[in-house]
Amino acid sequence: MNKQKLVEAICEKLEKDLSVLKDAARATYDAATNEESKPENEYDTRALEASYLAGAQAKRVGEIEELLFTFKNLEIKNFKSTDAILSTALVEVEFEEKRSFVFLMSKGGGVQLNFESLEVQIITPYSPLGEALLGLKVGDVAIVDSTKKVLEYEILSIQ
Repeated sequence: MNKQKLVEAICEKLEKDLSVLKDAARATYDAATNEESKPENEYDTRALEASYLAGAQAKRVGEIEELLFTFKNLEIKNFKSTDAILSTALVEVEFEEKRSFVFLMSKGGGVQLNFESLEVQIITPYSPLGEALLGLKVGDVAIVDSTKKVLEYEILSIQ
């Protein structure tokens, strides 16, 4: 898997998400400041609720812009199978006979995309799996303590 192309695909996804969110934030802001949003009585909180939502959306726009900046300026390290897992590692793991790819990054945890017909999820070192993977190598097993049981992820490859 070409990590540079993966990062480009992540940037495209983030740009699309950002565009949609900016449109929604503008619409919410318009709803909050529209003349028709003036309260009809002391219990009418539509404008107030819309302003809270607009503020939260504006904050999320900033977060996505920051994440996009991080990915556009990312120095990608290509790992060998003998290297220890660090940030920017693309790791193939197997859990309960299911293989998946995780991209270890300092930010962006939870972002998922389909790339080259494979699901890739960004995780951070602050997530349970990210923390368990740090420093391990191909062939090692990452152990994650869950509330119900211990989860074991075998490391199949690293890029």
